[in-house]
This record gives sequence, C-alpha cells and structure tokens, in this order.
Amino acid sequence: MAKKLNVGILFGGKSAEHEVSLQSAKNVYDAIDRDKYNPILIGIDKSGRWLLNEGSHFLLNAEDPKNIRLNQSGSAVALVPQSGGAISNLTTLKDSGAVDVVFPILHGPFGEDGTVQGLLKLADIPFVGAGVLGSAAGMDKDVMKRLLRDAGIPIGKFIALKSHEKVPPFAEAVKVLGAPIFIKPANMGSSVGVYKVKDEAEYRAAVEAAFQYDTKIILEEFIPGRELECAILGNEEPAASVPGEVISTHEFYSYDAKYLDEHGAVLEIPARIPDDIKKQIQALALKTFRALSCEGLSRVDFFLKEENAGAGGSGGNSNSITNSRIIVNEINTMPGFTRISMYPKLWEASGVSYTELISSLIELAVKRFEKERKLKTSVV
Repeated sequence: MAKKLNVGILFGGKSAEHEVSLQSAKNVYDAIDRDKYNPILIGIDKSGRWLLNEGSHFLLNAEDPKNIRLNQSGSAVALVPQSGGAISNLTTLKDSGAVDVVFPILHGPFGEDGTVQGLLKLADIPFVGAGVLGSAAGMDKDVMKRLLRDAGIPIGKFIALKSHEKVPPFAEAVKVLGAPIFIKPANMGSSVGVYKVKDEAEYRAAVEAAFQYDTKIILEEFIPGRELECAILGNEEPAASVPGEVISTHEFYSYDAKYLDEHGAVLEIPARIPDDIKKQIQALALKTFRALSCEGLSRVDFFLKEENAGAGGSGGNSNSITNSRIIVNEINTMPGFTRISMYPKLWEASGVSYTELISSLIELAVKRFEKERKLKTSVV
C-alpha cells in the first residue's frame, strides 16, 4: 500500500475573506480521502499567527457562517525556508511533524496573491494551485485586466486608481464607463468592498470605503446580462467544466448573497445556454487561465451580454473564439471551496466528485513539484 501523504490544510489568513476560508477548510477537511491522505490543519489568525489545530475543535461556531471563528488554542508554528515540510513549533523550538504537500485554501491578500506561494516554494514544499506569478496576476484586478486585454481577451471598460491619485469626478468617470459604476478594491475577492453606484454621493462614499481594503481600486462599467462561471482544472493540459449561471436575488452578487444569505442566489448548473455559447465560454476560460500563467485550479467569471447590448468591452474585437456578447469579468485562482461553492459544484456536474476533486488537485501539485525539482540550479 502506498504511503499516505500528510496534507497541510492552510486556512484563515490576514484577509477580509478570512471567514470564507474557514468555511472552505472545514469542507475540505471533512471530504478529503483519508485512505490516501492525513490532513493536518494549520490555521492562520487575523494577526498572522500560524496555529496547529486538532481536527475535532479547530473552528468555533462551525455551522454558523456569520459567527464562524478560528479556535485560538492551537500551538504556534511556522514553515521555514528549506524545511522540506517540517512544522516548527515556536514554543518548544522542536518539530511538530511534517507535511508532504500543502493545500493553501486561503482567499484574498496574504494567501491568494503569491505571498504564501513564495514562502512554500522557499520551504521546498509542493502546494495546490497557481504559483507566485499566476497568483499575483490573478489577484490584482488591474494587472489581470491589462494582461487579458493584451492577450486579445474581451473585458469590460475599467479605470484603475491608486490611493495617492486624485479621484476623478463622477461625471468624468461616467463619460468613460457609463452609469451605474462598480467600484472594487483591486486586490480582494468574494465581493468584499464592492459597491454599485449611481450618483456623486454614492460614488464618493464607495471610493472611500473601497480604499479601506486596498491602496488601489478599480472602477468598472456595468455590463447588463447574465453572470456565468466556468471552472478550470489542470496544469499544462487543463480542462474546463460545464459553465454555470449565478442568478442573484440581491442587486448584485455581493458578499452577503454569496455567503450569508442562504437565499441570496440561485446557481443554475449547468447553465441554460446554447451549445455554441457553452463551447466559446469553455475555450475562453482556458485561454484566460493560460494567459495569466495559472496552474492547478481557477474559476473564470463571465458576463453574457443581453442580445440588444452594444459590443462594448476594451479588448477582443479580433478574438476568433468568442462573440462580442461574452465578456471576461475576472479569474479566481483559489475560488471558494465550500460544498455549495460554484467551483466544486461545477466539477460535480461535470462528473468529478468533491473528494475526487481534492485528490486531483493534490496530485497536480505533486506532479508540478517533481517536474520543477529537476530543473538545474547551477551552471557548473
């Protein structure tokens, strides 16, 4: 019998998406194939401390999304460069076991943005998901959109704004983007800090609020139409799931609609779209995944514009795999991983169970690691 791999489930983090990560970790821990893997829970609290937790009580209020919390009683630990997976106990200064591969089920800054991925590379440990470049490019909506535009992928109109820059008047932004306008932190997910504004007062308040989460924000055009999503799985030869549709009961697919209101949205999986649109979305999702140097997994989000909407967009007019109605909104390199999240549900509808999906992601991480470790590190 093959040796079980010790899988470090790294979760929580210094991010406004901390609670989403707790929910994702709980579901991964419950579903992981224990015939193949020994899950080891490492929670990161909001101050950045890494805590080694027991599976029986690593969360408080685990069944309540509004009040879920990380149990702070775990031992303070660290992974250090070239440790090869050894978990260093910061109190005893001795090793507290080791991990063979890490599943960094972290969402948002300090986890999904390449920071943890760089640490895991330095520690010489295989890890699930995109590497440093793909994670960083996928997290920063400004950089992501510019790369997609340069790759000929259709995106919506946007303006990037840094905290030290003068905020343009609402009327000036409307000339470029139209109205209403969406305002978002550039480096955040799960619809945290996202606002839909229709006038100057709402605009100024939303800009100020969004800057509380990031030093750079983006202003986006409102694209009327349907919200579709497609999941990607793989490294060099990724596969695309069936697309699904998000039908929000809120004004837009907000944080509350995603995670707190059980009736906040209806997920139509697979989406009720013509077969040619389905194929175009899958092809465009794969092109987006590759353009941003992603690996392992991602979820690509789209708008399918209304029939009578103009061509719009700021890229992709010469794109041969899609029509002008299909617009890429963004990519998520570590999408929500709860049992009701879109990413695992899309794969379930495509014939891959939740447990099988976790195993596939771990296997992809190990294969990439084995390939990369063969690279030369010396010219001698």
